[in-house]
Order: sequence, then structure tokens, then C-alpha cells
Amino acid sequence: MKIGFIGDVVGKPGRLMIKRHLTRLKQEHFIDHMIANYENASHGFGLTEKNCIELLGYGIDTMTGGNHSFDKKEILNLFDTYPLIRPMNYPKATPGKGIYETTILGYETAILNLMGHYTMPMADNPFTMIVEVVKGLKSQGIKHIILDIHAEASSEKQALLHMLKDDVSAILGTHTHVATDDLQVRDGCCYVTDVGLTGCSDGVIGMDSAVPVKRLLTGIGGHFDVPDECRSLLQMVVFELDDDGRCVGAEKIKIYDDKPKIVTKAWMDT
Repeated sequence: MKIGFIGDVVGKPGRLMIKRHLTRLKQEHFIDHMIANYENASHGFGLTEKNCIELLGYGIDTMTGGNHSFDKKEILNLFDTYPLIRPMNYPKATPGKGIYETTILGYETAILNLMGHYTMPMADNPFTMIVEVVKGLKSQGIKHIILDIHAEASSEKQALLHMLKDDVSAILGTHTHVATDDLQVRDGCCYVTDVGLTGCSDGVIGMDSAVPVKRLLTGIGGHFDVPDECRSLLQMVVFELDDDGRCVGAEKIKIYDDKPKIVTKAWMDT
């Protein structure tokens, strides 16, 4: 099976890039299931029901979240209706769940969402939790396991690779909005520290540069806004899994505005 994964979708520019390009990319790369991170999809903070329906209509099948999952309070009523998850290490009383189980081409598949420690909201220990969750899924015979690790620290994401590479199919980093150049397939596990944003490419992490620059120069903050007009970027990882849930190949796709796509193959350890 082939899985596509889009990192943090930032505001309207990110949604429009998905609208323009995703249908064609799914056909060109034979993608069977499409995942995207929704936590910045509605003007940079959270997700509305309107934008949820919009993204699903463009061809997204499942959506993962992060520390901004609950910025739009209407999401509290969406988890039971739409294929949305939030980080599993939020408290148990938090609405939603951190695992989405589905069947893709006849294979039971689990899509997981986890949030790191550093600079993140108070949550349970992600490392001890994910080990037990993966062990439980494996005991059920589920071999196709895909993890979105939403974390600030690259070290936390890389540590998860060494902890889980023998037991999960893919570990895909989100949150920083800045893509890393380390897409690899290690011991049958697809890994990248951060997929990078889909949205404005000429600001600061998808936002207008004025407020972050002012904050750096003066120490005075402000509200981050997604620009109405900008140069846009779509970033996506596509990876292929065999019958045993092991990754046999991966590539990174980038598209700037309407220019030809750039495809980079993952480093393979075999």
C-alpha cells in the first residue's frame, strides 16, 4: 500500500495548495490513503468544521492534530463525526482519541498521534505511553502502524525512531513547520524529523513575518496572522508498505505555487 502524509496545513494558503494539487498527486503516485495534520488549518490555529469538510473533500482521508488541536472549540464536537484524532497523551478526560484504526487494501492499519514534551502543553509521558500502545496493537495482529509525532525537539523524534523502528511502519515529525532533510527508511521504518508546512513559504512558519520580527527586535509579541497573499508551498511524504507493514520505499514531494513538483528519494539503509 502507498500512504501520503502532509504535515502542518497552515491556513487558507495551505488548504488551497491541497485543493490545487492533491487529486493529481494521488493519481500520479498511486496513493491509497492520505493523512494530513489539521492543527493549523483554520487561519493558523485549530480546525473549524467548515475547513474539516473542505479538506476531506479535497481527498484527505484521516487528520492528525497537535498542541493547537483545541484552539477552535467547535472541534470538541467533531471527533465522533469525522476521521480526526488528537495527541493520545492528552489527559484521558480530553475529548477525542489518539488512534484511528481503519482498513486499507484489506490490511488493518493504525494511525497514531503523539505529542512531545519540550515546550508542549502538560500531558502524559509520550515515550512510556507509545511503547505500551504499540505493544498492544501488535498483540492484536496489527502490523501497519503510522505515527505522527508532534514535537518541538528533534532529539525526541529521533529517539522515537530508535525505540520504535522495529515495530512501526512510519514515524513522521510535525509541529516546527520547517522541513528537515533526513527522510530515510531505516530497518523497514519510514522516518523524517519534520515533514514541514503546507502553506505560505515566504513568511515565518507560515505566518506574516511582521509580528515575529517585531517580537525578536523589541520583546513585544502580538497575534500571528496568515497572510492573505503569499508564495505557497505543498510538502508531502509518500511511502510504500509491504504486507508485513515494513516500509520498502519513500519520497518527499515539494511544490512551490504552480511550478513543477520536486521529488526527492529517501535514503535507504539496505
